[in-house]
Amino acid sequence: MQPKPYRFAFKHFVALARPYLASEERKTGWGLLLLVLAMNLALVWVNVKLTQWNGDFFNSLQAKNFGAFKRLLLVFTGYAFLYIALAVYSQYFLQMLQINWRRWMTEVFLKDWLVGGTHYRMSLRQGNTDNPDQRIADDIRGFIDGSLNLFFGFVSSLVTLLSFLFMLWVLSGSIRLFGVTIPGYMVWVAILYSGLGSVFAHWVGKPLIRLNFDQQRFEADFRFGLARTREHNEGIALYAGEPRELGGHRDRFANVWRNWWGIMRRQKLFTWYSAFYGQLAIIFPILVAAPRYFAGQIQLGGLTQTAQAFGQVQGALSWFINAYGSIADWRATVERLHTFVEAVRAAQAQGPRHDPEPPATGAIADGAAVRSSAVAPLRSALESVALGDLLLLSPDGRPLLQCAGEHIARGQHTLFTGPSGSGKSTLVRWLAGIWPYAANAEHAHPPSGRTLFLPQKPYLPLGTLRQALTYPLDAGGFDAGQLAGALQAARLPHLVAALDQTDNWMQRLSPGEQQRLAVARALLAAPDWLFMDEATSALDGPTERAMYALLRQRLPEATLVSVAHRAGVVDFHQQVFAVVPDPDDAAPARMTRQAAQAAGAIGRDAVDGTAS
Repeated sequence: MQPKPYRFAFKHFVALARPYLASEERKTGWGLLLLVLAMNLALVWVNVKLTQWNGDFFNSLQAKNFGAFKRLLLVFTGYAFLYIALAVYSQYFLQMLQINWRRWMTEVFLKDWLVGGTHYRMSLRQGNTDNPDQRIADDIRGFIDGSLNLFFGFVSSLVTLLSFLFMLWVLSGSIRLFGVTIPGYMVWVAILYSGLGSVFAHWVGKPLIRLNFDQQRFEADFRFGLARTREHNEGIALYAGEPRELGGHRDRFANVWRNWWGIMRRQKLFTWYSAFYGQLAIIFPILVAAPRYFAGQIQLGGLTQTAQAFGQVQGALSWFINAYGSIADWRATVERLHTFVEAVRAAQAQGPRHDPEPPATGAIADGAAVRSSAVAPLRSALESVALGDLLLLSPDGRPLLQCAGEHIARGQHTLFTGPSGSGKSTLVRWLAGIWPYAANAEHAHPPSGRTLFLPQKPYLPLGTLRQALTYPLDAGGFDAGQLAGALQAARLPHLVAALDQTDNWMQRLSPGEQQRLAVARALLAAPDWLFMDEATSALDGPTERAMYALLRQRLPEATLVSVAHRAGVVDFHQQVFAVVPDPDDAAPARMTRQAAQAAGAIGRDAVDGTAS
């Protein structure tokens, strides 16, 4: 029999919560969880004791026993301060548990999403994996907050119900004053009390407005960074820039972390006030009615004790109704996170790119180390690219491109041409290690050594122009002279003065400037293999030839592999393969070798143009 939907939600909740509670931080997690639970149960115990105290207190009033009255006031003071302290620190430690748990889950989800090109493979799959940035930034927070609040709310309500149900049963009855039933007497007192309390609450809690505003801003910045990673996942994957992305996300989440601690401190002060306000509400009605009682005008009896017991029972019985909306939101959040985890696992099962473990912090100290790891994970003895009988497929399994023994030797500059959609860019993605849909790959060998891939639309990360220019390497690995020289060589001298400016460079720079910036990036990276997928399509013909001449001149040891449509770039390659699609689209496209142009036929004017 199929389990009910809520059983699915609970099962998925256990699967999501178990890793943290079994992780290396399990002692902290379990310790905070049990501590907050103990404090919540202690709050129920204090409520029970205070309700019992009410009976003794009003009995002393009834008997006009002034000695017992003074003693019970002292007892109440002790219970009240205990209640306030428990309320303040139960919330404080609950918030500590929330942010620690969220930090751990965020780190795990970020790594699972980014490392090994998983984010790109997820974008290729059909299914419920929309907005991964929202699931990491919002749903993790909603999952943790909702789970903890519902758990502690249910336990407290259950214990409260069991504690006060019998008491209310014994004390239930109708109250008449002066022979007349007065409806709503304490309502007016409550309105006055809550009105004054609201004024003071606004004064105490006003700083939280700014803190919460900043929190939303930091959360939005964090989400925006994640959204950019999602939107530009192909460029990041081609550059193998996941370590830099991971560092940027960590830095932006650090603002969320620091501001949250400010909220915790102000919220602690506010809770001191609100808890004191709530405790005063217990004695306030008694103080209001006490003069009339001592004057013999009214009989109080067990009125307050009964009212408190009734309120506790009524609140406990209303827990499910009051929490229904929260339960619905929590269930939806659990399912969204569950589908995200399932999508990550499915993408990882297709074969990760085997990148090295990303650095432990956002800062990368050694640019040279990144050159040999992030840009080129592994070096082997292979000095060529062999495609064998590789068959490239679409995500739905449709054959795209059939290779037939094509081979690219080290130093043999190669050009792939053909109509759009014939599979050229897919071949480049496979060479980059990010396209998982292929068959007959046993005898196909992707490039080894240091590789760099320049897509048609370069990815420029958030930050300074210096960071965008050196991406995915560490900007600290290059001096100002190297950066300025690369920009000038790529005909971007006007950007030298903006190296330390922070901007959204993908909007600030034109497509042609972005592609020339990518060429400057290649000069700095100095790869063994440089793959260019329509990387100069936004440039005019003379500038395009100048950029190719620049790369051939400045990177003599690099093997150039290009995907292009313009005939002007043919002169810069030694062999040309034309991708020819099947006329009836009944078979995959195939590659045919074309007449190669002389590798040295590079115009002197183009070379001279790059030197200016």
